[in-house]
Amino acid sequence: MTAISVLGTGSWGTALANVLLDNGHDVMMWGRSQTVAAHLAADKRNPDYLPDIRLNDNMTATTDINQAVSHADVLIVAVPTQAMRDVCQQIDSVATKPKTVIHVSKGLEPKSFKRISEIIEEEIDQSHLKGVGVLSGPSHAEEVAKRQPTTVAIASNDGSIRKLGQDLFMCDYFRVYTNDDLIGVEIGGALKNIIALAAGLSDGLGYGDNAKAALMTRGLAEITRLGVKMGADPMTYLGMAGLGDLIVTCTSVHSRNWRCGEMLARGLTLEETLERMGMVVEGVRTTQAAYEMASAYGVEMPITGALYDVLFNKGPVEENVKALMNRQKTNE
Repeated sequence: MTAISVLGTGSWGTALANVLLDNGHDVMMWGRSQTVAAHLAADKRNPDYLPDIRLNDNMTATTDINQAVSHADVLIVAVPTQAMRDVCQQIDSVATKPKTVIHVSKGLEPKSFKRISEIIEEEIDQSHLKGVGVLSGPSHAEEVAKRQPTTVAIASNDGSIRKLGQDLFMCDYFRVYTNDDLIGVEIGGALKNIIALAAGLSDGLGYGDNAKAALMTRGLAEITRLGVKMGADPMTYLGMAGLGDLIVTCTSVHSRNWRCGEMLARGLTLEETLERMGMVVEGVRTTQAAYEMASAYGVEMPITGALYDVLFNKGPVEENVKALMNRQKTNE
């Protein structure tokens, strides 16, 4: 049994806490909402994100960050990218001994272009940090919470953290592979949300399977180009954190990024869409970060550029599609 705290009471944090409890670990969840924490502890349900799913009977939760951090040897950080610095600062302020931190977020920080592991290492002092890993792959929280078969990857520069993550999470419905390409896994998890937004737009406009297959294929090429430029192994993008995550996020109604794109295609503004979604859509901020990164690194990312124009310049979708189709002739 390992003492673990899961920071973040959204759908993904809740589902992963449930996996860890099923595996017999001593798990505490932490979140800001007193109401959600009370329901998790008393009713074994998350009323905001997974209301119809009964969770492990040992589920417990707190809103006290000091209690959560002091409880655990391992911290699973499941908060949106935009909240990551603040939460890591809170961890650092209360930690009294080194913690292993495994994050499960999929985003990039605009302007700084930082990956999540870089943010963690910047905000948590070395004296409070044993090491950092990321758990990523094709995984909808709704299915994991229902204990449906799911396969993901744990990546870290530290082999002991890869083994620890695999040992903690792996069970008969949650299979975990190890991967030593931390950069590649983080970039793949972040950038696939851009392509999922575009896939939702495509589906919402009725463009059909041909268009979505092209988006996913050429989108994977864009992800790989930027990832390799940043130091990733190109083979990572044929695995769980690349192709696998791209497929599930672009094709499922569970995907909040796909749903966001589909709602935009129905004529809602970005602001209206995000308000109706009621949850963070990582792909929006990541599109901004990736668009700026592509320019800074000199990487060609035409789908990302077209989506950036639609999201932030209110550019017409149809005109951007025509521009993509009429780009200069080239080899695949």
